Amino acid sequence: MTFRVAAAPHGHSQQNTADMMRWVCYALIPGVLVQSYFFGAGVYFQLFLAIVTAYAAESLCMLARNRNARSALRDNTALVTAVLLAISIPSLAPWWIIMIGTAFSIVVVKQIYGGMGQNLFNPAMAGYVLLLVSFPVQMTNWLPPSTLANYELSLWQTLHTILFEYTPAGYSVEQLRTTVDGVTMATPLDTIKTALSQGYTVAEAYQQPVLSAIAGVGWQWVNLAFLLGGFILLQRRIISWHIPVGLLAGLLIPALVANLFAPSVMPGPVFHALSGATMLGAFFIATDPVSAATSPRGRLIFGLLIGFLVWVIRSWGGYPDAVAFAVLLANLSVPLIDRYTRPTVYGHSRSHGGGDGQ
Repeated sequence: MTFRVAAAPHGHSQQNTADMMRWVCYALIPGVLVQSYFFGAGVYFQLFLAIVTAYAAESLCMLARNRNARSALRDNTALVTAVLLAISIPSLAPWWIIMIGTAFSIVVVKQIYGGMGQNLFNPAMAGYVLLLVSFPVQMTNWLPPSTLANYELSLWQTLHTILFEYTPAGYSVEQLRTTVDGVTMATPLDTIKTALSQGYTVAEAYQQPVLSAIAGVGWQWVNLAFLLGGFILLQRRIISWHIPVGLLAGLLIPALVANLFAPSVMPGPVFHALSGATMLGAFFIATDPVSAATSPRGRLIFGLLIGFLVWVIRSWGGYPDAVAFAVLLANLSVPLIDRYTRPTVYGHSRSHGGGDGQ
């Protein structure tokens, strides 16, 4: 009998963790720039607050464990967690939102489990879910895209709103979400879900101003920018193709089939691909090397599972987007996926537990 063989015990990557995480941040730049163009400069203030909180939380945890805080910060894992969480929340979310989420991600999800390489869950997505469940109003107050907005905020007005939840003129975030047509704006995914729950068809839902011919105004460009960043990571071999391809296939194939059979109530694959956090999730979130599956076949299955869960939750779940929930559920499945997909270690047979090294 022939067995697939895995080399042991050392990996052979030519890139260290710090370099890989730095390139992840570089690859996020196109998406951050486009997101700030459509949804305001608040994203930069959120990034600042998240990074400061992440570095402070990481340093305190390392000092409490009698370890070198500076060396821990140099691996850039806390930086990536902070950036991913900051760009996942509304740009005008109150300052304490991002600080609570980031501190939870670093202290509870990462450090309590042992630090870098030991966390069971994706830290940024665990922090995001904590915030979404605990503060649903603040976490769903997305501004309308700049092309539909009734107010244009300066940097000072943006900072004032994040700090005090009102502009200097007294406008709340809810008032800022009102478009020039007098409509309170929701995200494209939420608009579709609400319209379908009220008995409208997909075609009728597309008459809403937040939706363009193919996806959401602004959101489609944000997703394309993160797709560009994903290609950079693939070209640099920071990530492999298995998880992104698996996630997109797991999401878009069911969406295509459902749309073919029920086009009036099921949005098509293009809408799903270019809405919400699809591309950010596929290339930057699900590909977290610690909380994902380990073998190529396992990563493909892991991605397929996330994509399918995203489609199911978007179609029938209680939340418009589902990337964070899907990633955390798939994280729970990693030990099972690894057990049946990990290559056999040299000297062991699969029939005697070679798949898990026993």
